[in-house]
Amino acid sequence: MLRPQDNATRERKRLDGLWTFALDPDGAGRAGRWFAGRLPRAREMAVPASFNDIPTDPVVREYFGDVWYQTTVRVPQGWAGRRIVLHFESATHRATVWARDVEVVSHEGGYTPFAADITDHVTAGEPVRITVVVNNTLSFQSIPPGIVEDTPAGKRQRYWHDFFNYAGIHRPVWLYATASQHLTDISIVTGLDGGAGTIQYQIESSGEAVTRVLLHDAAGRQVAAGAGASGTLRIDDVHRWAPGDGYLYDLEVQLVDDGGTVVDSYHHSVGVRTVEVTGSRFLINGEPFYFTGFGKHEDLAVIGKGHNDAFMVHDFELLEWIGANSFRTSHYPYSEDVLDYADRHGIVVIDETAAVGLNMGLGGGIFGAQGYVTFSPETINDASREVHAQAIRELVTRDRNHPSVVLWSIANEPESDSEAAEAYFRPLFELTRRLDPSRPVGFVNVMLAPYGECRVSQFADVLMLNRYYGWYVDPGDLPLAEQKWEAELRGWATENKPIIITEYGADTYPGLHSVAGQPWSEEYQVEYLDMNHRVFDRIDAVVGEQVWNFADFATISGVMRVGGNRKGVFTRDRQPKAAAHALRRRWRKDA
Repeated sequence: MLRPQDNATRERKRLDGLWTFALDPDGAGRAGRWFAGRLPRAREMAVPASFNDIPTDPVVREYFGDVWYQTTVRVPQGWAGRRIVLHFESATHRATVWARDVEVVSHEGGYTPFAADITDHVTAGEPVRITVVVNNTLSFQSIPPGIVEDTPAGKRQRYWHDFFNYAGIHRPVWLYATASQHLTDISIVTGLDGGAGTIQYQIESSGEAVTRVLLHDAAGRQVAAGAGASGTLRIDDVHRWAPGDGYLYDLEVQLVDDGGTVVDSYHHSVGVRTVEVTGSRFLINGEPFYFTGFGKHEDLAVIGKGHNDAFMVHDFELLEWIGANSFRTSHYPYSEDVLDYADRHGIVVIDETAAVGLNMGLGGGIFGAQGYVTFSPETINDASREVHAQAIRELVTRDRNHPSVVLWSIANEPESDSEAAEAYFRPLFELTRRLDPSRPVGFVNVMLAPYGECRVSQFADVLMLNRYYGWYVDPGDLPLAEQKWEAELRGWATENKPIIITEYGADTYPGLHSVAGQPWSEEYQVEYLDMNHRVFDRIDAVVGEQVWNFADFATISGVMRVGGNRKGVFTRDRQPKAAAHALRRRWRKDA
């Protein structure tokens, strides 16, 4: 699926703004044909944004079930005779869409795009009513999982991931037009051959038009050309994409009819680089790479997970200020705008699916709803795995051409120490490698499956570990935590695989200070990070450190969370804690 763009042959119209919005707690809207007219009892709602925190009603914040969005858009007069597509960048966690009274698409999965050809349901120059029902209910067959339980106060949504279940239309919505003969997909794999670069391309399209490919450098000079639906371009004296150097070429793909007219075209940015794992080293362009950075969240006050360009740019500015070269899209695919920005600025990304909370031993103990078995015919089962597999397919299809993406993470902190876990994950690793043989694959291991007990790490090219020695284990006793952490890490190092510490952190309330460095104080967060860094520096197999978390973020209510998760080195409004300055001194040579 190609993202909408404006170019010589394509046009797009953004549908963001204020839509009408209505809750449907009884699930009556479909049978009542709410899509066939104005929504009942509707209010206005911003798109893109999570709906939860915008009204002041606490019922809305905790709401789960169907919610309805509706807008009316006028199709441009100039699009007569064109193919017209409605494109959603995401809707969490599932959606069904109508154009006028006709259902045009349904999609499962809250963080990847979906689209519908609505040519037959619209008329150029005339308005069309677009209605969307979004549902945020989680079950054992959704990714991420959850369950609806009966309580004395009524039904409650339980889930096992440590961030708030924000929902809604989180990213831009587009209407766009192409020719009837059009490009449908572009796949790119880059390589290096001495000082030259290679770009293998595979193009899919409708119709019988001929494909032509033109490659230009950043200055606009043509440096290569090709023809046909597949092939390889060679660039002598290539400018490599590298961490800190987001150099991009422009690949223009054209469909040309029998008369030589370009009927459709698409521009795709290309960063030429290689990624490889050799023993315990992680190589980019054949050079060892050490990850510094964070796990992050798409999480903002008021708009929740709604994408915001200003905050995106500010976050990247803070990454540069602190000396970070990477981040993980914990715990779901981020907006494509984020990956585009990372491509342009040379920031390295670990790209993760929304498979978080697949661990009843962990989540049940922390977030309630205990007593479930993780993998069973009644809980996470074969149907769940197919939903998980589809999430992987959509992630890889969307993000495989981004040079910033160097590693796939197919799950965060799942149960991984059981035979059932081994059977569940084996085919998912095999699938991911079939979809993209050019990148390493891993998952994020939790400390309930320590070295010697994990049965899923055997499938991973890279070991990604989340550990909280000195916080959840031996809190306040950093000397003991240091000994235990180093002992476990030395065990993992014998696996002869690269190790990235994808989470380590301590909750810290901004402005709380302590001479002795007590937990929750800013001083303790600094001492905690220093302890971890001493351990990492003693283990050669460690090739990366990503602190949990970049910024404080919202979670479900609970006695362990004071206004959310406070492990950020920045506050939720992006003000630095003392730890931010300490990390800057470690990660920046000029600080």
